[in-house]
Amino acid sequence: MHDPHSDRMSGSETRAAGGLALVFAFRMLGMFMVLPVLATYGMDLAGATPVLIGLAIGAYGLTQACLQIPFGILSDRIGRRPVIYAGLIIFALGSVLAANADSIWGVIAGRILQGAGAISAAVMALLSDLTREQHRTKAMAMIGMSIGLSFAVAMVTGPLLTRAFGLSGLFLATAAMAVLGIGLVAFVVPRSGGPLQHRESGVAKQALGATLRHPDLLRLDVGIFVLHAILMASFVALPLALVERAGLPKEQHWWVYLTALLVSFFGMIPFIIYGERKRKMKRVLLGAVGVLMVTELFFWKFGDSLQALVIGTVIFFTAFNLLEASLPSLISKVSPAGGKGTAMGVYSTSQFLGAAMGGILGGWLFQHGGLSVVFIGCAGLCALWLAIAVTMREPPYVTSLRMPLSPEAIREAGLTERLRAVPGVTDAVVVADEAAIYIKLDTEILDRSSLERLVNPASETCEA
Repeated sequence: MHDPHSDRMSGSETRAAGGLALVFAFRMLGMFMVLPVLATYGMDLAGATPVLIGLAIGAYGLTQACLQIPFGILSDRIGRRPVIYAGLIIFALGSVLAANADSIWGVIAGRILQGAGAISAAVMALLSDLTREQHRTKAMAMIGMSIGLSFAVAMVTGPLLTRAFGLSGLFLATAAMAVLGIGLVAFVVPRSGGPLQHRESGVAKQALGATLRHPDLLRLDVGIFVLHAILMASFVALPLALVERAGLPKEQHWWVYLTALLVSFFGMIPFIIYGERKRKMKRVLLGAVGVLMVTELFFWKFGDSLQALVIGTVIFFTAFNLLEASLPSLISKVSPAGGKGTAMGVYSTSQFLGAAMGGILGGWLFQHGGLSVVFIGCAGLCALWLAIAVTMREPPYVTSLRMPLSPEAIREAGLTERLRAVPGVTDAVVVADEAAIYIKLDTEILDRSSLERLVNPASETCEA
């Protein structure tokens, strides 16, 4: 038996986190690998137009956005694994459909079906079922890293795979990854004792209304919508600019993305450290959005040589990766106690809607005005985001905690009010059906052990 309060993840927790991180990574690889190649290779498909290429790039986001939260709720009812297996099978079928398509409409249908395998919420919920409170943040971080890594790998392997095996080979590779994901869930990820009631790991219907009315959460949802719209629209234009303006054959684009992603990964780290340590995340966010806007204008005005496009791509990915890493952390800080799972569900839905809209908008702008209009349109989206983000308050620098409560503590009247009056505690909510209290606190003002003595002297503190 493992000590329930041990500081180290148990073997089964490590297997759960590692296995599910790989499932996420394989699926995201399949989504992202087409990004750098569809605009260049897709034009050879029957019926292809820039608008339809844009739709093919973003189409998965439409079904993903619509089905992610319902699939998460379904996994509470029928179990996590059946939903995850079904989602991966649907994703594999979409990949096979796209691989066998000889027209752009077949690829669009395949991408829509890929997105219908919307398992993100169910995977996160299964991870919560399989990890103890104090290790859940670490396990979630492993999944976050796997998504970032899969994006970087996809940008490089997408062009290399397509060069070797064509678009159909690329889609068949994504189908194979979905099958590998099924194997991981079946043979590597440990069994769980059943769904865990936990407000931070999924969408709680009770918290949905408050989340949709929260002004700062809405600003962040608009932010991720715009960020992924810009990413998809830029990938309608950027591969074409490399071919048409810089004369770089499409088979060689991989090294541009590899250079950009390596430099940008190291380039963004000092800004994240500065923002967190100095508590200036709003300044970092606004700066990165401003840089993204200037980069799009740079592509428009100066992006007619290989050197300029490579420099622009490096700066673009530095700002993009910085924002992609910062926004979930801001959601976690800003969301009310016990509302992080719901806030992340709405945030992910906004992200996928942004991807869908960005692909469609990028294709439409390119068809009606060429590359320059796509870059100007992306700069305009950045300006809109900047105008909305400027009004955001500096986020609270808080940690989310979930503590089990004794029956006596649950019955105690005024526990949440008493806790909210404690310096350093910014929010607290008792969830009686979980026999737990969710608290947000500033660890620089209040240490956890003092808080523990206030709430439940007999139990342990656990991080959500």
